[in-house]
Amino acid sequence: MTAHHTFFWLMGGMVALLLTASIIGWLLGQRVSHENERATIDNLNARIRAWWVMVAIFAMAFLLGKLATLLMFSLVSFLALREFLTLTPTRSGDHRALSLAFFVFIPVQYYLIGIAWYGLFSIFIPVYGFLLLPSFSVLAEDSESFLERCAKIQWGVMLTIYCISHVPALLLLDIPGYAGRNALLLFYLLLVVQMSDVLQYVFGKLLGKTLIAPVVSPAKTVEGFIGGVVGATLIGAGMWWITPFTLLQAAGIAFVIVIMGFLGGLVLSAVKRSLGTKDWGTMIKGHGGILDRMDSVSFAAPLFFHLTRYFFAP
Repeated sequence: MTAHHTFFWLMGGMVALLLTASIIGWLLGQRVSHENERATIDNLNARIRAWWVMVAIFAMAFLLGKLATLLMFSLVSFLALREFLTLTPTRSGDHRALSLAFFVFIPVQYYLIGIAWYGLFSIFIPVYGFLLLPSFSVLAEDSESFLERCAKIQWGVMLTIYCISHVPALLLLDIPGYAGRNALLLFYLLLVVQMSDVLQYVFGKLLGKTLIAPVVSPAKTVEGFIGGVVGATLIGAGMWWITPFTLLQAAGIAFVIVIMGFLGGLVLSAVKRSLGTKDWGTMIKGHGGILDRMDSVSFAAPLFFHLTRYFFAP
């Protein structure tokens, strides 16, 4: 079966799943009367509607090819970085560094993926970005909270550009016997990570009692975490046939990226708490901002990319 045939089957399954979820959400919305239950169902339905949009965007990027995928994720990085910096105010002395981040680092990082220059792609931001960002800021001769300001910008660039760029970077992997199917790895990664988030939410609402980190994220529970990890790992194992992995390898890799995704969500929840906000933005109704949907992906993508490259792309 070709990559396109596999993709169409997957999209058909996703559409059927979302259609079923939409019907169930609508039926639940007609039956609830309690205000707390109403809020939960409204939130669930908003998440389902946002999933329709995200699946449609991903399908378009896949069908239009590698360039469209790179452009889509470069836009995601741009919007995510804007959200991050909007909530972490900077000073006029940081404008040179910010221009460098938005108008040099984003296009160069994704261009390096486009030409499959792995060596420079992997160090461009961690090495040259780390050195250039404070160098550009210091030229403004504004030393007030300089270390804190530089750390915020560097952290934002690493999180929203470097980490997220590892998703489309899966396209540059040369895996024996898997030529022309790399886009399915993107689908696999995003499906497992997002299903983990959804299942943690569902199990947390149904069974959640024991809070994991009540100060950082009062919605995350032990029961939700276990249900999400087990469920998403089983889904990842069950989807082994679209990957170069065996069943057990798929289960192991899915477990790793689910754990990293959970840690990403927890870490960025702590960042939001420190900034006194609930969401990174309001772009996606029911999901907050772009970064609210990419927080788990940003931590999971680099691990998934490097595990796959090390073990399957000699």
